[in-house]
Amino acid sequence: MSSATILRSGTIVNEGKKIIADILIRNGRIEKIAPSIEVTGSETEIDLAGKLILPGCIDDQVHFREPGLTHKANIGTESRAAVAGGITSFMEMPNTVPNALTQELLEDKYQTASKSSIANYSFFMGASNENIGEVLKTNEKNVCGVKVFMGSSTGNMLVDSETTLDNLFAKVPMLIATHCEDEATIRANIEAAKLKYGENVPMEQHPYIRSEQACYLSSSLAVRLAKKHGTRLHVLHISTAKEINLFDNSIPLIQKKITAEACVHHLWFSEDDYAEKGAYIKWNPAVKKTTDRDAIFQAVLDNKIDVIATDHAPHTLKEKEGKYFNAPSGGPLVQHALLAMLEKIEQGFISIERVVEKMAHAPAILFEVTDRGYIREGYFADLVVVDPSKSFTVTKENILYKCGWSPFEGVSFSNEISMTFVNGNKVYENGQVIEGTLGSRLLFNR
Repeated sequence: MSSATILRSGTIVNEGKKIIADILIRNGRIEKIAPSIEVTGSETEIDLAGKLILPGCIDDQVHFREPGLTHKANIGTESRAAVAGGITSFMEMPNTVPNALTQELLEDKYQTASKSSIANYSFFMGASNENIGEVLKTNEKNVCGVKVFMGSSTGNMLVDSETTLDNLFAKVPMLIATHCEDEATIRANIEAAKLKYGENVPMEQHPYIRSEQACYLSSSLAVRLAKKHGTRLHVLHISTAKEINLFDNSIPLIQKKITAEACVHHLWFSEDDYAEKGAYIKWNPAVKKTTDRDAIFQAVLDNKIDVIATDHAPHTLKEKEGKYFNAPSGGPLVQHALLAMLEKIEQGFISIERVVEKMAHAPAILFEVTDRGYIREGYFADLVVVDPSKSFTVTKENILYKCGWSPFEGVSFSNEISMTFVNGNKVYENGQVIEGTLGSRLLFNR
């Protein structure tokens, strides 16, 4: 790619507005935004008339499975699926093998990404019942946050000691992101299900095993501890209507100490879909009632829930074909998350300005990401071009996840991701990943 690129006449969706303008990209950053930019002779020009230009999405929760679980996915494959879906930056979780519970193991993941990720990247430091000393060494300037599993999930990193939790919330100065499900409640629900069904528990029981009460008990504890210690808390993947009242929308996001995330699958699916989708929509926390889904969507609109993410967590088809207790929780989403939310615009649920806010601006504010998440002069040119005149049907042939499947297989979306730019480099166009450049480590203004 030449040293400068002009994107011509696209409809820029940014900071609550739509404008038709040119964008000049030079040396990885947006140099100028104007109604018309003159060519000096060295620029590559791309005509984007009729297309939408959005800031690249920042996904604050993915599981790319490297190291240790690379039969399911790896940083290279999943980052390519991400850019194909308009996600230009990701934050990855520590429940790989080994778990990222030391600074050395955490840094190993950054080194791997520096050699293989086509998207920008950050990795959460993991917390356990024993490693607070290591957690407190984490550099908040170049690590997105600390992840605490207050409920066990795939790759058990459960922190179940209230003393440990209190200590973490009291001492960790940076953002703590929590997976909130009460383990004792889940275990009791499992035993009750086994008494009723034996080993042949129907998949439809998942939202009753990983129940509303399990979620609320844990998330309310996290919020209580955060308020007690003034902790910067981010509660991941809200799945119930009951939890929403734990969060505040009376102050701007930039002032919030306690924030929340909704995931695409909790905004799209409901328990009615288990009959058709089965284990393909088995996540932790579980997809629950239609009323939960609708309440979560309203909470996104009301700013009680601040960001939309994926919790991208692939497993192989063979793993997913097991019975209830053998089929692991999680599914792949990064390639289709933005398309799914654009479809919600078509259905009248949300505006494109709000989708951009929740998937790009808000993650940048919430994590204090340096120079990303907006289309602004001086910011990195992380951009996604959407063609509203073309549709995209998810098929086996165009799925880029290493696991080779998607819960959206067969769905026709009303828009198509046309191009994606990461740090000014075109990394995806018309169905093809463009190799030759790599993403950068995210930095944070803390």
